[in-house]
Amino acid sequence: MISSKVKRHYDPTFIISDEYKASLPDLQNGPASLIEGADVPVQQVGISNFKLPLKYPRPDGELITLETSVDGYVGLEAGKKGINMSRIIRRFYDFKDDVFHLDKLEEVLELYIKELEVKSAYIRLLFNYPILQESLRSGLEGYQYYRVALEGTLTPNGNFRMFMHMDYEYSSACPCSYELAEHARESRGVAGIPHSQRSVATIKVELNEEIFVEDLVEHCRKALMTETQVMVKREDEQAFAEMNAAYQKFVEDAARLLYEEFNTDERIKDFVVRCIHEESLHSHDAVSRIWKGVPNGLR
Repeated sequence: MISSKVKRHYDPTFIISDEYKASLPDLQNGPASLIEGADVPVQQVGISNFKLPLKYPRPDGELITLETSVDGYVGLEAGKKGINMSRIIRRFYDFKDDVFHLDKLEEVLELYIKELEVKSAYIRLLFNYPILQESLRSGLEGYQYYRVALEGTLTPNGNFRMFMHMDYEYSSACPCSYELAEHARESRGVAGIPHSQRSVATIKVELNEEIFVEDLVEHCRKALMTETQVMVKREDEQAFAEMNAAYQKFVEDAARLLYEEFNTDERIKDFVVRCIHEESLHSHDAVSRIWKGVPNGLR
């Protein structure tokens, strides 16, 4: 019984004994009688956004260390009050010195299932990945950063699925605006500036085998041709204007160009792409979504 005279005091010399530790209450792992609400399974429960530096491989064999935000979840069966949340972080830290890639996620998930005595698990690593980009004509270089997530799931039947997410920024020059500006110049001698805008393709791919972030970036560059630039001098700005004129695109075009590119890579099992053109003409955005079309696949 706790004394009614509670002291407001922290004792830094207090040492935990095994007997004292055993006496600590543990409601999270309590019996089913303590369950609040419906006694049904919870598909995902765990911890989101715990951060640590992790190492990732580059295509050239070098390693890069990046601050990473980690989400770790497991499935909770009916009849169980909860899980031991701290194990999500503690077990992940067993791998903190390893090199991380998609196959490594399967090892983490297998340990989660064993240690937490569950049947399914999910993990997501989110980071900003730098790739050096050369300017179009001046020879300058700067780092382009890509928001990337590696995701893995392990299902009750032991099926491991691996995914990669990436945001890719590009410029989209409107073909209609270009033609209207040209018409004004040719028919009336009036200057007009076609509108273009910074645009973002949000990509999710399910993989048959691992690929590098650089591979996904290269697919996007080949499909869209007008990636936003980091280092720019006057000659680069002129080149970028010429490039946008050469590769004009509506939001529907962007989606189809990316589809064509991803659909040729046998390492990519499935994909879904969402393109957003943040209109400079309108106060709203133009959006298109496209997916591979695998039965019961990504949408």
